Amino acid sequence: MLSDTMKQIFDPRRNHAETQQKIGYVPRNKATQADYDRIGFMSGLEVHQQLKTKEKLFCHCPAGIFQKADDYDAELIRHMRPTLSELGEYDGTALMEFRTRKNIIYRIKNETACTYDVDDTPPFPLNREALSHAIDISLLSKLKVVGEVHITRKQYLDGSIPTGFQRTAIIGIEGEIQLKHKKVRLIQLSLEEDSCREVSDIGHTRIYRTDRLGMPLIETVTYPEFKNPDEVKEGADYIRFLNRSTGKVRSGIGSTRADVNVSCKGGTRVEIKGVAHNGWMPELTHNEAYRQWALLAIRDILNKTIKDQANWKIVSREVKAKDFKLENLGVPKSSTLKVYLVNLPQFQGILSHFTQPGKMFADDFSDRLKVIACIEKPNMVHSEMFDDVVGEKAWVKVQSLLGSREGDAQLIFWGPEDDIKTALESIEERCKLAFTGVPNETRKSFEDGTTIFERVLPGADRMYPDTDSAPIPLEDSEIDESMKRLPKLVSERILQLMEWKVPEDTHTYLLKNNLVPLLEKAQVNLKIPARFTARLLAHHLKHLQGQYPMLPDFSFEKVYELLEFIVYRKIDFAIARHMLFHLYQHPKMDFESVLITLNFREVPKAEILAKVPFLVKKYQETRTSHDDSAGLRWVMGNLSKLATGNMSLSELSKAIKLNT
Repeated sequence: MLSDTMKQIFDPRRNHAETQQKIGYVPRNKATQADYDRIGFMSGLEVHQQLKTKEKLFCHCPAGIFQKADDYDAELIRHMRPTLSELGEYDGTALMEFRTRKNIIYRIKNETACTYDVDDTPPFPLNREALSHAIDISLLSKLKVVGEVHITRKQYLDGSIPTGFQRTAIIGIEGEIQLKHKKVRLIQLSLEEDSCREVSDIGHTRIYRTDRLGMPLIETVTYPEFKNPDEVKEGADYIRFLNRSTGKVRSGIGSTRADVNVSCKGGTRVEIKGVAHNGWMPELTHNEAYRQWALLAIRDILNKTIKDQANWKIVSREVKAKDFKLENLGVPKSSTLKVYLVNLPQFQGILSHFTQPGKMFADDFSDRLKVIACIEKPNMVHSEMFDDVVGEKAWVKVQSLLGSREGDAQLIFWGPEDDIKTALESIEERCKLAFTGVPNETRKSFEDGTTIFERVLPGADRMYPDTDSAPIPLEDSEIDESMKRLPKLVSERILQLMEWKVPEDTHTYLLKNNLVPLLEKAQVNLKIPARFTARLLAHHLKHLQGQYPMLPDFSFEKVYELLEFIVYRKIDFAIARHMLFHLYQHPKMDFESVLITLNFREVPKAEILAKVPFLVKKYQETRTSHDDSAGLRWVMGNLSKLATGNMSLSELSKAIKLNT
């Protein structure tokens, strides 16, 4: 039985707030470089970018054709097993995935997959178009291109690749990118095949579609030289802009994904997997660094309270669901799910310890039960929840059944009988990992800046040579030809935009869409200021893209053709944004028809200006405002539609001022 001392009230909310304060957590919008230096923030990037090629990397299937989740010709089921590396060792991730006992189902469409994709045929020769693109981007990244390309295998036991491994090859090593205030070194650029797209992952069944499988992509890896979250985003943006400046990569959802590696002083490398939006990176990396800082604080607490860690173990006991009113949590009384109580010796205060905004240490147990034991959420409750859904009397009963002592914490979890052993192992394993601090793991990202456990972090043990592919020597002439077709560096493009006095709020859009060459072309050939074209694209066109879907027949080159037409017709550029509105929605419409739609008619400037005195006089006779600018706005409102395309609106405004 519990002593009277144990019955004193423990407040998990207060514990969560106090531990958040003790680790010195600071919201990102208030954090300074001193805060990041204090915890030893360190981050690096692995940026994956799909290449724009006609075919996949190791077969002749078309690249870039995508299918809906329910559009397939056949299904194939696989069970993954780990294999020994060249050193005779198993990779930790492979072992974890094997424990999940997943049934992997592939939805195959004949149009986008072949026997190579499902590992029934050896690889075809490597796609030379993809290799050429990878060499171009390597050189642009100031990487040293290898003399011979060697293809290796990288184990993937999550099922995302039917073969159980990804073919990859290093193309360039030791380069750099130039940020605003520093250079960041690059470790390497690799050419590799993309994985399947996940359809669902429920229980022991994971479903993939194979349309993306095998598409060529490059992976650019940086050294961990980013010292704050904003630098991480800046680096990711630069790499994305650099890749797109070649015109040889794909754009759109899923075409660019980044794995962000984060650590703090005393922590370890944790990989935030597949971040699709660079804008998420600052919050994600900030929270991950502080999550690790919190785990180190938990380690220190446990090292003080638990002296004999080698013999530490959980205590568990099976009970009936009806005895704890778990039907309120989705476990019906008639359920066949097994319910277990678990005692965690000396873990009181650990479960409700702050880890991330809105999260606590106990969340790690629930995440691992879902990922490793394949028990869908909700899958557990614990003794330090903010809202006690079980009730104080029930917890007293739990503690009695488990023989809990002062300072212990308790869990109640439920799941299928076949998954209980793995679940208990996962709970004890996570507790023991807490004794050493920060586990090496891969985590899944969310838009709010938080992450959850996804899998154990892979190690070097999963790499081994591909015996099906011969080395590919690279001739100097091939490198020389590549050097001739390289675009300007992104850093040079940024300086160019600044020289043109292009508004800074347009830079990201212009670089992301590789539009700086279009600005340059319009300025050189059409004598249109780059500043004007930049605003037309990054303000007006961007707004239209947010309001209406972009039709297949519309392209950025259409905007150049529009400007070319305006110059040819010798009409004022102010009409461009009005024409763009209709052109974007009807890209096949010819420009003259767009003018007709706008009811545009050519009127001499003198005729427009001749109307100014009459309108000024009329306003003065009827004015009700003492604000002089009101008169200007009224007259402009009456003449702007007529003036647009026929004369500069700023010139018209000056003429009105002279008459008021």
